Amino acid sequence: MKISTRHSVLTTAVLAVLLSGCVSTGPTIGSEKASTVATGSAAGESAQNANTQLEKCASPLGTAALVEETSAEWYRIFTTEYKLGSTTPVLRLLMQQSNCFVVVERGRAFQAMERERQIAGAGQAREGSNFGGGQMVAADFSITPEVLVSGRNTSGGGGGLAGFGGTLGLIGAVAGSIRTNEAATMLTLVDNRSGVQIAASQGASKNTDFNVGGLLIGGGGAAGLGGYTNTPQGKVVVAAFTDAYNEMIRALRNYKAQQVQGQGLGTGGKLQVDGAPAPAPKPAAKTAPKTKTAPSTSTTTTK
Repeated sequence: MKISTRHSVLTTAVLAVLLSGCVSTGPTIGSEKASTVATGSAAGESAQNANTQLEKCASPLGTAALVEETSAEWYRIFTTEYKLGSTTPVLRLLMQQSNCFVVVERGRAFQAMERERQIAGAGQAREGSNFGGGQMVAADFSITPEVLVSGRNTSGGGGGLAGFGGTLGLIGAVAGSIRTNEAATMLTLVDNRSGVQIAASQGASKNTDFNVGGLLIGGGGAAGLGGYTNTPQGKVVVAAFTDAYNEMIRALRNYKAQQVQGQGLGTGGKLQVDGAPAPAPKPAAKTAPKTKTAPSTSTTTTK
């Protein structure tokens, strides 16, 4: 077999493998392979089709609200340049599926909750609607998500081979069409009563996207190799947040409160500057008041 013939056979085989992953199909309900690592559903403490790699808890650690900083630069980039939405919905799903936190609403739906109470307060709700006070569940913790690093469409190597003909040219073009999406994220957990940061964790994810389109087969080579379909950046961000969440739960399983020995938190600390007043003494423990014994009212009679 001549070299050029072998190149043609190899080229055709490579293209057949590449094109096998580019077949278009109709829409389906559900999928064995989910489009993101956040899958399935949650209702109460039960979860359906959750990712098997998601850390889970036998019982919740408390109630938590997600606080997304929509004024942050990363959020602006995601909503304007990447055309991605809020990270809150997928994080809420992960949190409830894990059963490590009971999620309380503090987002847009909270405005709807307030509106229903206004309707009831105005006397417009049906009798028995029961929107009276004292029913709102407090959020023990606030969880803040943040995207630290996000890169998409980073080109792979091998572009230098594209100038060669035959199989080398094909391999060079294919290598040049590899794109990488990657993300690094962080989650911060804060105690809402004290304002103390309880935990912080970082997660990462990377995806190598490889697809070829617009191929022209003939002779001993191919033309028009450079087309590719991007894996949405949102998928690696979700995976990175899942990684960060898992890391946080692992740390919280061994949680021990930080202590400033001697005086407790927020009373001055040990890193005093010159001339600063001495830390306030630790308050003495309160003791229960002693119960007074009532005087006896019995009298003794003398015969």
